[in-house]
This record gives sequence, structure tokens and C-alpha cells, in this order.
Amino acid sequence: MTSEKKTETIPSVSITDKLRSLYRLQLVDSKMDKMKIMRGELPLEVRDLEDELAGLKTRITNYEQELKNLKSQISERDKKAKEADVLIKKYTEQQNNVRNNREYESLSKEIEYQELEKELSDKKIKEHREEIDYKKTAITEAQKLLVERKKDLKDKKEELENIIAETQNEEIILNKEREEIANQIEPRLLYSYSRLRNNAINKLAVATIERNSCGGCFNKIPPQRQIDIKSNRKIIPCEYCGRILVDPEVLELHV
Repeated sequence: MTSEKKTETIPSVSITDKLRSLYRLQLVDSKMDKMKIMRGELPLEVRDLEDELAGLKTRITNYEQELKNLKSQISERDKKAKEADVLIKKYTEQQNNVRNNREYESLSKEIEYQELEKELSDKKIKEHREEIDYKKTAITEAQKLLVERKKDLKDKKEELENIIAETQNEEIILNKEREEIANQIEPRLLYSYSRLRNNAINKLAVATIERNSCGGCFNKIPPQRQIDIKSNRKIIPCEYCGRILVDPEVLELHV
């Protein structure tokens, strides 16, 4: 008993069908590109505003923590100044009961040292208070800017959401259509198409012949090459920009 081995036959796709699929994919992608252009810089502006808000909140938090630290330092310096006052009074009283010049000079040095400590503490307290005033002003300005940026973000988000809502249904349809077309294109060709699109400023990977020129880079196409493109016998790239060249009339596709 002999067993027959079944071989699966893969249907061949003609060059015309490949070009037709690529061109249809480009038409769909171009429509989606126009939608993104409608949104403009809004997504980036929203992201930048969100980042700025996060930065402002962090700045305010840091300022508030610095204020606490400064107040704590003032408290410590005030405590040292009071301790210095107590010691100065104590050493001054002790000077009245000294037995010799040596003890008197030693107490005088202690008094001088405590006076310097008190002077330093007073100076630091003044500096810290000035810094506190600066931090409070900075917090007020940052909070004011925070309110403004929150309003800007709200407005930008609403604007973006309105644009997305207007095009959402069409975008869903186009995404579905794109997926169906992409599934008909062999992976190698689809990869080349994607690479061309990513490298092109205008996102055109498939260009049409327009006035005897490439519709992507606008360089002239020699007559014989135009005939080859119209024949659909092979996939022909532009000699200058590498885009895939097609004739929509031959493919019976229209924009």
C-alpha cells in the first residue's frame, strides 16, 4: 500500500497584484498621516505640559522641604545665641571673683569666643531669613505658574480629544483596512515598504509618475523606464530616492 504525500501549493502573486497592494497600503497610510497632521504638535505639547507640571510640583516640594530645613537651622542658631548670652553673663560675673590676671584673661577669651558665636548665629539667622523670603517668593511664583500650566494642559487635552473623537471612527476603519492589505503582502516586501516610509520625510514609500517625474522626489524618469513601470513586469524603484514607482492608471486604482 503506497501512501501519497500531499504537497501544499502556495498561490503565486503577480507583480501587478503586489504593486496594487503596496499602492493601496500607501493610500491608506497617507490618509492616516493626514489625521496625524490634523492633530499637529498637540500630543507633544500635552506631553511637554505634563512633564512641566511634574517638574513644577517637584520644585515646590523641594522648596517647601528647604523652608523646613531653614526654619530648623534658625531655631538651632537662635538656641546657640541664647546659650552664648547665658555664658557671657556667667563668665562676666565670674570675672568679678577672679584671683589673678591669668583667670581674668581666660574668662575674657571665653566671653570673646561666645560673643563671636552669638554674632555668627545672628548673621546666619539673618541669611536664613533672607533665604526663606526668597524661597517663599519662588514657591508663590511656581504655584502661580502651576495653575496656569494646569489650565493650558486642560485646554490642550480637550482640543486633542475633540480632534481624536472626530476622526476615531474613520481611524478604526482605516486601521482594519490597513491590516487586511498588509496581510496580503509578503513580509520581505512589507519590510522594505516600512523602511522606505520611515526614511522618507513625506512618508511616501510608493510614488506615482507625475508629469514624467517621480511623485516622491520629483526627479525626471527616463521614457524607457516609464514604459517598464507601466508594464508591471517587475517592481521598479526610483533611481534617485529608492521609492517604489507605480502607474495608478495601469493598476486601475485612483486616489
